[in-house]
Amino acid sequence: MGFEWVLYLALGLSVGTLSGLIGIGGGVLITPALVYLFGFSQHYAQGTTLALLVPPIGLLGAWTYFQQGYVDVRAALLICLGFVFGGLIGAKFAVDLPEQLLRRVFGAAMILLGLQMIR
Repeated sequence: MGFEWVLYLALGLSVGTLSGLIGIGGGVLITPALVYLFGFSQHYAQGTTLALLVPPIGLLGAWTYFQQGYVDVRAALLICLGFVFGGLIGAKFAVDLPEQLLRRVFGAAMILLGLQMIR
């Protein structure tokens, strides 16, 4: 795997931070990141995302994808590790931001994500 593990940890940390900052589910950001940045198929990205969110959120969904061979367990574990700490970092920043700014950051993230997904 080489250097890729660092990128998986960085993805988890950055998405965890953003998730803690604006309160959105990490899967909304991780799934497209795995598709567009790491070249995962949509099935593989969704399965891997569910696997990293397993305890206990996506257990049955992740198991279904895993049985079909659509889970990269190593990527899921590394992203999960980064996500745990990123969520803490993002939350610490978010609580000190003015509400209006926080709403704008959230809205911008959703617009950018939506535009990327329909492209």
